[in-house]
Amino acid sequence: MERPRPVQIKTPEQIAKMREAGLVVAAIHAATREAAVPGATTKDLDEVARKVIADHGAKSNFLGYGGFPATICTSVNEVVVHGIPDDKTVLKDGDIISIDAGAIVDGWHGDAAYTAFVGTGHAPELVELSRVTEESMWAGIAAMKLGNRLVDISKAIETYIKRQPRPAVGDHSLGRYGIIEDYGGHGIGTEMHMDPHLLNYVSRKRGKGPKLVPGLCLAIEPMVSLGTPQTEVLKDDWTVITTDGTWSSHWEHSIALTEEGPLVLTAVDGGKAKLAELGVTAAPDPLA
Repeated sequence: MERPRPVQIKTPEQIAKMREAGLVVAAIHAATREAAVPGATTKDLDEVARKVIADHGAKSNFLGYGGFPATICTSVNEVVVHGIPDDKTVLKDGDIISIDAGAIVDGWHGDAAYTAFVGTGHAPELVELSRVTEESMWAGIAAMKLGNRLVDISKAIETYIKRQPRPAVGDHSLGRYGIIEDYGGHGIGTEMHMDPHLLNYVSRKRGKGPKLVPGLCLAIEPMVSLGTPQTEVLKDDWTVITTDGTWSSHWEHSIALTEEGPLVLTAVDGGKAKLAELGVTAAPDPLA
């Protein structure tokens, strides 16, 4: 039987460096959100992200990763993750786009994603889809407590999603939300993707996973569709779409667990406000 690889544990000083990288990612999010308007191309958004990274003296952890050709992932509508920015994909009023971004500061990584609405007039089920996905992420973050295990985060995400009313258009139900099965969260630190892999649902085959201890850093990232949990990869070997063409949402934050609680490294306020709503006290910001 293959033994599980050790999980990288960070010192407070290393977490502070990851916080620097996380704030660069937050700046990328703010700039690309403002730029995600009708008529913009996904390549335009990539150029915005490149400038933010350069202005902060950071490095991109997406560009060149496994051959990936861009600085961010731009996943529009039915694209779940890993959409490649180009000058042919023009954003239209009513689109939704998930933007996944990362940065490296002094060898330490940050990684986060959000779903944005392009223009106006979005269908209520799309607004609800994004809300459910984002809130499930925060449920997972709130479960990142000392003494818990990795599976407790997976359970919190899955439970939140499954407790939501079925998505519907008018009086017609679209079925259940699809929790994407082939992709999930991960450890993060001196690499962007590290052990442990974090499922967004509970799997008996995976067991309980490691205990959550101080210095553990995770990227928690639920991906949810309005239909199937099944995906396929397009011929570019990157772009992941739902097999039934239903639209999807992707939210992600990088989080460090400390003796004083979780610190959301990629949130401007460290997650303080949102975690307070959930009855959790965020760890102090080492850069404050």
